[in-house]
Amino acid sequence: MSFEALKLAPPILKALTKCGHDTPTPVQREAIPRALSGRDLIASANTGTGKTAAFVLPALQKIFDDPSKKGLRVLVLTPTRELADQISRATSKYGRYMKAHSVAIYGGMPFGDQIRALSQSPEMIIATPGRLIDHIWRGRINLSNVELFVLDEADRMLDMGFIDDVEFVSDAMPEGCQTLLFAATMNPATSKLAQKFMKDPDRVELARNGKITHDKIEQRLHITDNFQHKGQILRHLCSGTDLNRAIVFSATKKEADTLARELRSEGFGVAALHGDMTQTVRNRTMENMRRGKIKILVATDVAARGIDITGISHVINFDLPRSAEDYVNRIGRTGRASESGVAISLVSHADFPYLERIERYIGQNLNVHVIPGLEPSRALTGIKKTKAPSQKSGKPRFGGARNRPTGQKSRNRSANSNCGASKK
Repeated sequence: MSFEALKLAPPILKALTKCGHDTPTPVQREAIPRALSGRDLIASANTGTGKTAAFVLPALQKIFDDPSKKGLRVLVLTPTRELADQISRATSKYGRYMKAHSVAIYGGMPFGDQIRALSQSPEMIIATPGRLIDHIWRGRINLSNVELFVLDEADRMLDMGFIDDVEFVSDAMPEGCQTLLFAATMNPATSKLAQKFMKDPDRVELARNGKITHDKIEQRLHITDNFQHKGQILRHLCSGTDLNRAIVFSATKKEADTLARELRSEGFGVAALHGDMTQTVRNRTMENMRRGKIKILVATDVAARGIDITGISHVINFDLPRSAEDYVNRIGRTGRASESGVAISLVSHADFPYLERIERYIGQNLNVHVIPGLEPSRALTGIKKTKAPSQKSGKPRFGGARNRPTGQKSRNRSANSNCGASKK
């Protein structure tokens, strides 16, 4: 199927051609016709499968179909600033040949700029919950004429505690407003939310509990003894000749800053990204990553669903996420579109319960890799090991020589572990 078969407006098709898009992805092929029909829609698909265009294109089509209507007609609610910026850029890209004024509203940016943008009566607003509600309370945004309400990454918004904000905004939607809910994973909480304000929604389910294979992502596992050992493995991985661009995920903001500083001192092009940084700095960091000025981004989960950068060859979980859904969203930063990628998790023995939860969720065991000279001290009984290719080494900075605990019980796993790849 081509985009022409979806009966999109000529200016939209022209923009898609300009971008080199001629064939819709599965989620676009399934979701766009349903969205254009006017029905409410729930769509779940893995990260990196084209969900953004799956709702941006119908939104632009709605604006094109009746240009006589003025004021706010489309509202997109999304959990993070990075996602709001990504959706805003996609809207500008696909709407470049039509008259459609859109505005991104999110925290961390000056109110004055946003007030001026809102005064121009945009047809489409892309917003994060907190800043949107602030403008609504101050009377700067009127939702009474909204025709299309999009909840993007609804599962993530619930994870981040935005349930009250989401309900406030959805309750303010006018009667007859069409609602589209998009999520990477559909869990009971997300389904319960949808039942509250959606009317007999159509469904597109391309991600069922994370078990769709990421066939463009090679998933690897490295067992680590302690923090110093983990740091040495990270440094070795970052030195790899096959690493083009990488995102390293850490559990805390402080650790992200520390890891970035350590890697930078060894000559790596690296920057940190987390929620304590101003939006201006976060935007500049993302732009530097896109332009190749930095090669490695050390980020907290604020970036897990907000990074839309091509050429991410590696995702490295320095800290294993506690949530299986977060694991799926993190590794989806690589292996996007037609590219392949590698996702590597550095796992201590204390992380095994979380690892097993992730493996159950994705429906496969992760294959263990061992780097010569950086082997874990504990026996890996029953775990399939893969010897990593030799890479250049140098003086380690992450804690010097390892102080490895010994004599502790090893983790038992099935000998039938296989190297997994899943399509995000």
